[in-house]
Amino acid sequence: MTENLTLTTTPVTQQRFRLAYGDCDAVGISYFAINYPWMERTYSVWLHSFGLESHRLLDTVGVYTVGLKSECQYITSCKVFDELTCTVALDRIGTTSYTLAFDFERGDELVAQGRMTFAVRNPDGTKAAIPDRFLAALRTLDPPKSVG
Repeated sequence: MTENLTLTTTPVTQQRFRLAYGDCDAVGISYFAINYPWMERTYSVWLHSFGLESHRLLDTVGVYTVGLKSECQYITSCKVFDELTCTVALDRIGTTSYTLAFDFERGDELVAQGRMTFAVRNPDGTKAAIPDRFLAALRTLDPPKSVG
């Protein structure tokens, strides 16, 4: 049975934010871990735009996801008050896991790129196939930008 893809709003694939002093080290350069909360925020808001919420996945699609791996490559420094945009992109879809990329841009400049790999699990913790509704949402995403 194919599940219907239901949008609650237009899919939200980006979050825009401005770095503040709390995001930076003593010389005003962004702290290396600051991108991780924005990756999670961008992912959660994107999921929500499809009526999917991590804490309710068991109820809505019968499975849940767990984070397996994350990384972030920093291409250039960012400084206090820089405005950045985090965009979620589809890096890979497997049968029981998927990897999302997160492009961080300052204007048109790619300044960092993160990745998060999620595994899909049945209620008992065993591997599960990615549900159709979830696959449909993943397939709406563009591929990540090339890091050159």
